[in-house]
Amino acid sequence: MMITERFFQLETEWNVVHLPTKPNGFGILILGDRSDFVDESSSFWHQHYGRNQLIAELMNQGYTLFHSNLYGSNWGSPRAVTMAKQLYHMIMKKEILNERVHLLSEGMGGLTALQLMETIPDKIRSVAMMNPCLDLQAHLEKEKEHKFFYKRLIKEISIAYGIDGKMIKSSLNLPSMHNITSQKPVRIWQRMNFNTYPPQDHSKKYEEIRKSMGSPIHLIYHLGDNPYRTNQTIIKFYKENEKVL
Repeated sequence: MMITERFFQLETEWNVVHLPTKPNGFGILILGDRSDFVDESSSFWHQHYGRNQLIAELMNQGYTLFHSNLYGSNWGSPRAVTMAKQLYHMIMKKEILNERVHLLSEGMGGLTALQLMETIPDKIRSVAMMNPCLDLQAHLEKEKEHKFFYKRLIKEISIAYGIDGKMIKSSLNLPSMHNITSQKPVRIWQRMNFNTYPPQDHSKKYEEIRKSMGSPIHLIYHLGDNPYRTNQTIIKFYKENEKVL
């Protein structure tokens, strides 16, 4: 299958759109983890075998995927959310797609996904999350146990939010699942041996919050030993949420 990719800059950030040979009319916005990147000719999802496999399988089903560098380790910062919205609007102008898109987030990308669900709910169809970070304050508390990683995290958040590192601990504006109202369809794939964002602080807690709202989500635990099966269940989830255009 021939895949057409187009790399372009939006302000300072590189972006890529993956165009399938037989489009199904639906788009997917990728929101990656802290190691994610997009440059002028490649991306983390190109270079990572498992993620590249997922891209290929989604495109084989006709999905148009778009993906931004989003200022690197953005940790759900306001400018990252704004850039994601700008990318969405640009893609909608250039491609023939249903205006309601799917989100595909990994790790840190969950923080941006939560905010997009709140701020542009009429543009979001469903959200697939892999090992998500959904409470930045909780992640900060966890990283205190690891001095080197904690210092690096403080520096990254300081740069992303444009605030002094000393002010981060008292900041009330860090994104979290605790003030969400969105009831958009969400499914989470949580790898059981992945401990960067422990499910008890993130995915499991979000599952409990959504249940208490009367809008339950589905949390799937897996070992990561069968990526093909995981990829196929993500595709199935998206298709379940395309019955109403």
